[in-house]
Amino acid sequence: MIRTPLRPLARILDAREKGENPDAIEKENKRLRHEDMQARSRNRAEGRLLVLGLFFFCAFAVVGGRMGMLATSDPVEPRSAAVGSAISAARADIVDRHGNLLATNFETHALYAQPKQMIDPVGAAEKLVKIFPDLDGARLVKDFTGTRKFLWIKKKISPEQMQAVHEIGDPGLLFGPRDMRLYPNGKLAAHVMGGASFGKEGVSAAEVIGVAGVEKYFDDYLRDPANGNTPLQLSLDLTVQAAAERVLQGGMNLMNAKGATSILMDVHTGEVISVVSLPSFDPNNRPRPITEGDRGDDPLFNRSVQGVYELGSVFKIFTAAQAVDIGIVSPSTIIDTKGPMKVGGFKIGEFRNKNYGTLSVTDIIMKSSNRGTGRLVLKIGIKKQKEFLDAMGFFKATPFEIVEAAQGKPLLPKRWTDLSAVTISYGHGLSTSPMHLAAGYAAIANGGRAVNPTILKQGGPSYGPRVMSESSARAARGMLRKVVAKGTASFGEVPGYAVGGKTGTADKPKPTGGYYDKKVIATFASIFPSHDPKYVLIVTLDEPVETSGDKPRRTAGWTAVPVAAEMIRRVAPLLGMRPTVEPATLADITLTSSN
Repeated sequence: MIRTPLRPLARILDAREKGENPDAIEKENKRLRHEDMQARSRNRAEGRLLVLGLFFFCAFAVVGGRMGMLATSDPVEPRSAAVGSAISAARADIVDRHGNLLATNFETHALYAQPKQMIDPVGAAEKLVKIFPDLDGARLVKDFTGTRKFLWIKKKISPEQMQAVHEIGDPGLLFGPRDMRLYPNGKLAAHVMGGASFGKEGVSAAEVIGVAGVEKYFDDYLRDPANGNTPLQLSLDLTVQAAAERVLQGGMNLMNAKGATSILMDVHTGEVISVVSLPSFDPNNRPRPITEGDRGDDPLFNRSVQGVYELGSVFKIFTAAQAVDIGIVSPSTIIDTKGPMKVGGFKIGEFRNKNYGTLSVTDIIMKSSNRGTGRLVLKIGIKKQKEFLDAMGFFKATPFEIVEAAQGKPLLPKRWTDLSAVTISYGHGLSTSPMHLAAGYAAIANGGRAVNPTILKQGGPSYGPRVMSESSARAARGMLRKVVAKGTASFGEVPGYAVGGKTGTADKPKPTGGYYDKKVIATFASIFPSHDPKYVLIVTLDEPVETSGDKPRRTAGWTAVPVAAEMIRRVAPLLGMRPTVEPATLADITLTSSN
């Protein structure tokens, strides 16, 4: 900018020559300079006001637009902006059919460290190892004295442990609040509960998520804040479950079995009142899965739904019931069971090479004749056999509401030949879970209608499609009753409860192919009371050996049956069932005179 002098020499000299006052020239130049400065200041201020006005306009436009969007959107709950508020730890309780608590949340704390704030890191590490003996002291010292700014020490600690850490007094040891999942009954119904763990974690909160069992299957329901005051109600009966676990554990030990499972099911609703798988675990301290050896040895393995086995002669009643249902035979029809019998070039034999001769259909089930059911199924035909077993649910995984159930899909023969049909008729060549078997027996017990196993409490009977006539189901129940009263399951008799059932002893397959010589899966499938069935009970033992006699005995009649009988004896009163006199069958007597 060119600055004009206040007293320009040329004008001053000219003014003196003309006799004018030179000071007037300076005053005029000052006035003009001030006016110019004022004009420039005014222009600068007006520009700033314009920019500020434009800024306020934009700000009010954004606020107004946001208010308009909020006015037209659906209302939602406001969320706190506090640290950790994005992690929801809420989880609904789980209760049994009577409202007894099975799983709930428990307030606890996690322990973490900020090494940069620690006063005595080495001393703190030594004291922590005394409180938590499972910690690695050398690793703690390395972490505390290194470059780390944060590390978790324990995800869950007790109030006593928290107080002990407080007494260390180091400001670098801090606590984060936690809601952990608590199973107050410990191992009880462990495979149903499954367990829970932490998902997203922060120092102020941690997300609790299901990892197995109903905890994972119903994870969305349990984590929904809207269900926080509405517990998930299961069909389990806590007292019955406790009794069943105690009896099965004792029976497994007594029979020297490596594993066992039992299922108690309501035949009209499909509700599972108790389900046990041994060995078990504590969901409060869920172990890691084993990575070597037999999968069935893992405590996390749920034998009731994941265990897919050839269950043996318990399948024979399905063959007999179908044969009666389609009108091929009646319970009293005589069938030739004498040998030899060959199908597809293979010899069909009997247990211990017995030869039963001719038997009625009822006696075939009572004596458990392989040839008898084999000849029945050849009359039925492959197509009808497959249709019947499919309708009974033996071709797909059960809809039981725990995540592990989806893994229990039956193993079917690749080619369904006459030989396959015969071996399946007596429980070989088709592998299913005990839960499948329980649902199949429930259909016989309730009059011929399929039911879906469920872990949720139902409001009343829940029947599926009819799979056999009521008269056929009644005839099958009569056969099952005779198996206990006069046949291979005589140790299953429980006075007052009219138990009916069928034994099954199947050779255990080797992982490499073939079968073990002295290892079996022993099963007893029972209904009670047989004249008015209310419950199905399945008991399966893995590699049992009964050793009270001169020779070891492995068949279900000596192993699974006594365990099931003791279980019925214990749980029936807990179910509200009183011992009753079984209705007798009257002899054919004709009244000729009333005198």
